[in-house]
Amino acid sequence: MILAVGEALMEFRREAADGRLTTPGTWAGPFPSGAPAIFASVAARLGAPTALAASVGDDAMGHALIERMRRDGVRADGMSVVPERATPIALVAYRDDGTRDFWFSVHDSAAMELEAAAAEQMAEHADWLHVSGSTLGFGGRLAEAVEAAAARVLERGGKLSLDPNVRADADAVLRERMARFARAAYVLFPSEGELAALDLDPDDLARRGAVICETRGRDGALLLGGDPDPVRATAVDEVDATGAGDTFAAAFVTALRDGADARSAAVFGCETASRSVSVLGAMEASIEPRSA
Repeated sequence: MILAVGEALMEFRREAADGRLTTPGTWAGPFPSGAPAIFASVAARLGAPTALAASVGDDAMGHALIERMRRDGVRADGMSVVPERATPIALVAYRDDGTRDFWFSVHDSAAMELEAAAAEQMAEHADWLHVSGSTLGFGGRLAEAVEAAAARVLERGGKLSLDPNVRADADAVLRERMARFARAAYVLFPSEGELAALDLDPDDLARRGAVICETRGRDGALLLGGDPDPVRATAVDEVDATGAGDTFAAAFVTALRDGADARSAAVFGCETASRSVSVLGAMEASIEPRSA
């Protein structure tokens, strides 16, 4: 079973491409979101046994997230309801050039109440843990839950995949934690420059056995470790890029776990992520299984 641990939230997308988070306007949503939740949704819809460990509020948004995860085939018994906290919300505002501004209510939400023991218990049934850098970035009990799950999965001989998603202003504690996860990961999905920012050498990681696939958005992906091997993305009209990296990671991991080589997994990841950006909402694209 594949396990994802971290934030599940509801996202609102500003319809005007003005990049304004605080100005009155028209918003689309709510859309189920959160990097670990997106990953779990896609992996489950691709047929992989998948679970999500997360906490949501005892409110309409929280119950809708649990219902959506179950509908997508995600094992949701690791999702807990926290009565005294609200389900987290995210606001996303695009600009004309495709860049985005985000606002998250995660830090004071139910997401931060996920217990390490609950994540560790789910890890007893997992042979693979996917770690989202956003979850580690929120810190606190949420990051501690990821660390507990990772320790248990590795102890049982399982594998880790990591999407660092480390921001330029990340503090030293987060960078050290991220680098530690990167050195333990079997699969890494850094964006361009992230490994260097963590003082990590892709060739050294590859010699240790890691599969490294650098994600490059609309430019596709680049397999590292040895001679760089570029993989082109499918050209589509981009509507909403939120969650594309998580979708790519889920497609790559499920393909690799099913026996595909890294290049075939990257091609499938690009195809699946391209479909995801062509619709509004991070989990709203149709998901198609990989061709044999």
